[in-house]
Amino acid sequence: MVEITTMVQNKTGLHARPAAQLVALAKTFQSKVTVLADGRSCDAKSIFSVLHACIKQGTEVVVRAEGADEQNAAESIVKYIEALEE
Repeated sequence: MVEITTMVQNKTGLHARPAAQLVALAKTFQSKVTVLADGRSCDAKSIFSVLHACIKQGTEVVVRAEGADEQNAAESIVKYIEALEE
């Protein structure tokens, strides 16, 4: 299992469009990918789960990946979150 911590800098957080893009990215990996934020855990491959987490700007998130491509999955998701601009 790989865990990487990052901060959401995007001023609108992970609202509908970025959440959908994050889910699409997560689905490209075999690993189970989970995002932990504010005491909540969400399945990064489920749009409903990600939106329900209500991840806003300034929120510290932990990206956890477990599986065959866990390192690449975690790093890619973190890179996506850090690069968000809207």
